[in-house]
Amino acid sequence: MLASLSIRDVVLIERLDLSFGSGLSVLTGETGAGKSILLDSLGLALGQRAEAGMVRAGQAQAGVVAVFHPPAGHPAHALLADQGIESEDEIVVRRIVTADGRSRAFVNDEPVGVAMLRRLGALLVEVQGQHDQVGLADPSTHAGLLDAFGGLEPRRNAVAEAYRAWKGAERALRDAQEAIAAAQRDEEWLRHAVEELTDLAPQDGEEDALAAERQALQGGERRAEAIAAALSELQPRDRRGGGAPAAALRNAARALERLTPSSEEVGNALTALAAAQDALAEAENVLERLAGDAQSDPRRLEGVEERLFALRAASRKHLVAVVDLPGHLASLKDRLANLDAGTGRVAALDVAAKEARGAYGAAAQALTAARRDHASKLEKAVAKELAPLKLDRARLHIEIAAREETGWGPDGQDRVTFLVTTNPGQKPGMLAKIASGGELSRLMLALKVVLARGSPVPTLVFDEVDSGIGGATAAAVGERLARVAERLQVLVVTHSPQVAARGNRHFQVAKGVRGERAETRVTPLEPGARREEIARMLAGEKVTEAARAAADELLTGAV
Repeated sequence: MLASLSIRDVVLIERLDLSFGSGLSVLTGETGAGKSILLDSLGLALGQRAEAGMVRAGQAQAGVVAVFHPPAGHPAHALLADQGIESEDEIVVRRIVTADGRSRAFVNDEPVGVAMLRRLGALLVEVQGQHDQVGLADPSTHAGLLDAFGGLEPRRNAVAEAYRAWKGAERALRDAQEAIAAAQRDEEWLRHAVEELTDLAPQDGEEDALAAERQALQGGERRAEAIAAALSELQPRDRRGGGAPAAALRNAARALERLTPSSEEVGNALTALAAAQDALAEAENVLERLAGDAQSDPRRLEGVEERLFALRAASRKHLVAVVDLPGHLASLKDRLANLDAGTGRVAALDVAAKEARGAYGAAAQALTAARRDHASKLEKAVAKELAPLKLDRARLHIEIAAREETGWGPDGQDRVTFLVTTNPGQKPGMLAKIASGGELSRLMLALKVVLARGSPVPTLVFDEVDSGIGGATAAAVGERLARVAERLQVLVVTHSPQVAARGNRHFQVAKGVRGERAETRVTPLEPGARREEIARMLAGEKVTEAARAAADELLTGAV
């Protein structure tokens, strides 16, 4: 419901803060007091057109803040969630209009566009006025209202589920047909690619394994080359054994051994030469052993590199990573299999789509039959409400017309439209076109009395629904507004004391002068002041004791 409305610098209102509750709230006041400014301010918060003329003279901007407390599960929460706006239990709508006519809108402090604001406003408040009706006057809402009246939500949900299944089956069929058509266009290339990749047979993780092995083989080859180079330095350079370090050491030792007599220093030299020969021999033995262990496999390295390069070439050709080649091959095989077995699969999907269409049709026809049955009940229920509202010659006609297949949807195959006649013999027409302003408002009220249980909008606003009537008819209007307010929050602008007496809360709208400026004020009335206001509405300019007594009678009768 609408919890509060704050207005700043809108036309004649400088500052106004109103709190509302559930049930029926009435706004009364003399003509020209500014009741329409309140409705315009609420309309601004609901996304209606912003105009520079709404800004109070001399001010840079006007602002309106409306706070709503919609029930859990209300569609407004889902709408805001789709926009990434958190709502929880409270929705705060703020609209600012500058003196040049520009406006900005915020929902829970998040900026939104005016179109979004209108969508949200339509879910939260329904305005029924003499000249501007929304909600019931919108034919797109009529099917849902009839279904709610008849308790047809389970049938409607079944239709929606069948519609989704049908459309899903059609999408599957369409996707299969498109896949086959694409595969047929590329059949020659597809078969060649599958054959090529099948021959290559890429394996999961193969690239990493080959790269690691290649690196190991290349390292082993470099090690073997280094050991062979070291050994070559120790080997003889000619057939006679010349040029080798071992031979040079032996020759040096023989030359020293020919010295006679030998000195101690020569003996030491011979000992050192003998040790060098032993160390050299040991080094040669170690290098030969290492050379035996470090035998490289050039053929294996060549094979690893060829395989690795082949995989990478295929990767570039098919525009996928090497690691994705196995999956790519599987995908190509699937496309080829779909091509080979496509006709049978498409035929099966076609049968499934036709069966789903039939199931949807059966569910939709059952919903249509139920709608026709409950449409007559709704017409009769509304007719009972019309006579007390001085609309005894008016009749509601519910038209249920079949739609073309292109118009079928999750809500069924037919179009539900509420039509009305206000005189016998008149051709039924749209609500907003047939009835006059006052008649239309009372027709809307009669419908709301019957349909209040199924209304998705928690707050209703009636603007002078009692225009042009009085006495018993005004009392009937007040009684029906009170009945609607048992289920929904209702705000009504009224000149009728019979209607005003029915309110759970009463606000008086008055225009005064502060300084040299006119100003509109709104005052919540306590019981005594409320009695006086209703007496004024009964008596006119001069309130008499008789008018006060009549006001007491109205207030007592409304309890």
